[in-house]
Amino acid sequence: MEILIYGVIQSVSLLLMAFGFSLVYGVSRLPNFAHGALYVFSGFVAWVVIHQLRLPFVAALLLAPLASALFGVLIYQAVLKRVRGMEMSEVIATYAIGLAILEGLRWAGFRGTSYSLPVFLEGVAFFGEVPVDYQRLAVIAVGIAVMALLWAFTRYTRLGLALRGIAQDEQAAMMLGIDSDLTATIAMALGSALAGVAAITLLPLGNIVVEEGYKVLIYAIAVCVVGGLGSWGGTVLAAFVLGFAQYLTVAYGKTHYQMVMMLLAVIVTLVCKPSGFFGRQKQLEERV
Repeated sequence: MEILIYGVIQSVSLLLMAFGFSLVYGVSRLPNFAHGALYVFSGFVAWVVIHQLRLPFVAALLLAPLASALFGVLIYQAVLKRVRGMEMSEVIATYAIGLAILEGLRWAGFRGTSYSLPVFLEGVAFFGEVPVDYQRLAVIAVGIAVMALLWAFTRYTRLGLALRGIAQDEQAAMMLGIDSDLTATIAMALGSALAGVAAITLLPLGNIVVEEGYKVLIYAIAVCVVGGLGSWGGTVLAAFVLGFAQYLTVAYGKTHYQMVMMLLAVIVTLVCKPSGFFGRQKQLEERV
């Protein structure tokens, strides 16, 4: 029961970390390597709102994802719009931006483990003999809500249908009058906002540290590569596979093996099935 419960919690945590990255790449084919930095940036925005501006926690819940979304729009309009279509330049540009954000936060004085966010609810629930704190239950609730809202948004709104159209066939969608740059901007805003939602949901379980940005980026890339770049269904499946694998690694091994396991999963996927579980990328040709 403990493996089942905490495996699900870890899986949903990975899904929250990866959904923003998967959304941006799925719609606009932009690999947003600043994703982890936006995650940490959102956490610090929430901390400033609560501890410096003395605003209620609800305000932080709204302002942190909004600030992250605006930052994502700025990144696209100022940089990515000019290098879009040049794959290596996209990777280098977004990684450089992410590095600048994280090291800029470190330079600004955000060091150590003294920064944290309050939990949504305090208390512990018991499932049989397994204790689970309310914040981890909130992680599951937020993950389910995000999946449900994204599913409804992409199927029952004109904007969501436009994003799906660009994701499925950009040339055909543009012929029907859908603006590729506008949809990419919206996707970047939504993906960055999702990084903010993940931050305010997961960071109360630990401390806000700059190093968390690098870890979140690796986790998001691992989930998306294993699930298949551009496949939202693959992202969900990969998050659960890797989440349970991570928990079992901690339960029967050591904590620092988690990162090794994630990187190993990426290597095995790229060697055995480069397109991932449900990816639409072309399989590598067999070499003779």
